[in-house]
Amino acid sequence: MWCCRLSHLHGRLQNLLSRGVTCSAFQQPNFKSLFPLAIRWHHTASKSLNCAWQQHEDHFELQYANTVMCFDYVWLRDHCRSASCYNSKTHQRSLDTASVDLCIKPKTIRLDETTLFFTWPDGHVTKYDLDWLVKNSYEGQKQKVIQPRILWNAEIYQQAQVPSVDFQSFLETNDGLKNFLQNFLLYGIAFVENVPPTQEHTEKLAERISLIRETIYGRMWYFTSDFSRGDTAYTKLALDRHTDTAYFQEPCGYNNYDRAVINTVPYDVVHRWYTAHRTLTVELRRPENEFWVKLKPGRVLFIDNWRVLHGRESFTGYRQLCGCYLTRDDVLNTARLLGLQA
Repeated sequence: MWCCRLSHLHGRLQNLLSRGVTCSAFQQPNFKSLFPLAIRWHHTASKSLNCAWQQHEDHFELQYANTVMCFDYVWLRDHCRSASCYNSKTHQRSLDTASVDLCIKPKTIRLDETTLFFTWPDGHVTKYDLDWLVKNSYEGQKQKVIQPRILWNAEIYQQAQVPSVDFQSFLETNDGLKNFLQNFLLYGIAFVENVPPTQEHTEKLAERISLIRETIYGRMWYFTSDFSRGDTAYTKLALDRHTDTAYFQEPCGYNNYDRAVINTVPYDVVHRWYTAHRTLTVELRRPENEFWVKLKPGRVLFIDNWRVLHGRESFTGYRQLCGCYLTRDDVLNTARLLGLQA
């Protein structure tokens, strides 16, 4: 039996990481002088549709489904789904975006039922379903419900009483797999119970979600505390909070154990690095941000290395563990295929 420590970066760190960079926009041309145009609102005859649109000098404005949307005319031409512009079988565009006149504007616009028709200067007609425009507009995306992520601590997670997913349900039903992925996206960790305690069944479990990532440790790793590799994980010593593969070109995240010599930072800056490191370490070691789990044979834990750190206490006795690394793109793609907004 052994214990695993899971640490989550809580609100304070989130505030630090969420700071963005502001950049200046290029000055825009005076579209009014370029496109003299009479602007008026057009309303549908059907009141139930509740749709209105306005042709501005430099963009098209649409009010529909309780959403006010603005579309650049180049965008409207570029996203045309006609057979000559878009391959509906491959979902790839055939239109050369660079061939679209950056000052393009439609000659005429009309609405028929729930379809908008744009006729361009060369006579090409682009048609858009109103619901498609809502779904794919910038404003629609802002209102889109993204699969939630919870900034949790031990108390929040324990009170949520997140259920594990049974092995058979996970393997044999989409509902079981979807429930698992909802938990995984929500908290960054998720459990599967009643797994036959073998490497083969663990591998089968992982392959249900994603391709298994081949690394220097092999496809599946299986070890005990025999120090067969020069790594603290292969001992009985405690492991502080960390994420794996920090030394890869595409690392999972922070790992205090595998830091190389700091020889690329000058002496007058390196002290600031240690100050920042101390601030991060204090935050990671707050007891309220730790959730302790006792793993047992048959219980499999999935960890999102982009969100959650893990570790363990020192232990005595015999311990065996197997696992693998999954490709993040495949995990998220599986979630999307099941209807989750990952």
